[in-house]
Amino acid sequence: MSPADKIPATVVTGFLGAGKTSLVRHVLKTANGRRLALIINEFGDLGVDGEILKGCGDDACTEDDIVELANGCICCTVADDFIPTIEALLSRPEPPDHIVIETSGLALPKPLLKAFSWPEIRTRVTVDGVIAVLDGAAVDDGRFADDPAAIDAQRRADDALDHESPLKEVFDDQIACADMVILNKSDLLTDDALVKTESALTDQLRPEVKLVRAAHGAIDANVLLGLAAAAEDDLAARPSHHDGQDDHEHDDFKSFTVSVGEIASPDALVARLAPIVAEHGILRIKGFFAVAGRDMRLLVQGVGPRIHHYFDRDWHDGEARHGRLVVIGQSGLDRLAIETAIRD
Repeated sequence: MSPADKIPATVVTGFLGAGKTSLVRHVLKTANGRRLALIINEFGDLGVDGEILKGCGDDACTEDDIVELANGCICCTVADDFIPTIEALLSRPEPPDHIVIETSGLALPKPLLKAFSWPEIRTRVTVDGVIAVLDGAAVDDGRFADDPAAIDAQRRADDALDHESPLKEVFDDQIACADMVILNKSDLLTDDALVKTESALTDQLRPEVKLVRAAHGAIDANVLLGLAAAAEDDLAARPSHHDGQDDHEHDDFKSFTVSVGEIASPDALVARLAPIVAEHGILRIKGFFAVAGRDMRLLVQGVGPRIHHYFDRDWHDGEARHGRLVVIGQSGLDRLAIETAIRD
């Protein structure tokens, strides 16, 4: 089967809180008649991203077209979860026109691309493109800047910095694998900061990779879909820190869910969460809460010190009104202390 006859699949990767789900929602809104299927992979056992997308109510992708993989990072459960999911989509009476895969923020894209070379998939699906979504404000802060001179100075001062942070490796691998990089949250940067950040990123990208600015993930589907990259045939050009290894170690990260009763108000919740995130170095929080006196469910998402919230939908009849918050960080998180502080 020629590439033109295969079903295209787009892999949306990017670090925690970069805006992948917002971007996928915008793809649904601008699908222009395409029949899409979504595969959503989350780190943690609460399907927040899947719930957000199911609430879109878009004809391009019904609830039956959204598949959640919550058994672990997609790049480490390819054989057990991903391949059977793709096969199930392909066996439908009406297969999708396009498959969109949103990986967890901790996933390495390259092992996933290798799965498209499996005989069960290769003849029917091609990787149309890998989209890496970046948090522009985080990149501007230099959290993942590759400055050899600065790193060398730090190494001389502290032997413990001889080893790269696993977060930096994940970030590097996502950039190296991309066919298009979305610099999201660009509206939070000054013009000078944008120019500086884009220049630094361009130095890391392959010449053919496009860098696109975005705010709130608002990129039209016609821009993201139809790249025809056939990325599964181009693996050698997409280097990874983990080439030659079976997979990467997720022991570097920890995720757990905290159950919470009704809260008094969104502002009071944010005021309680912000210092907890700062004190414990939490990377990401996301979840749902019930607010006393309100009939709608409160969605909360946070990246570092930035915590956002909005009411996303009404509580369903018979649905338990209680909150659940996923906490993600590097290994060593004090779960008991964090749970106690959140529930106080």
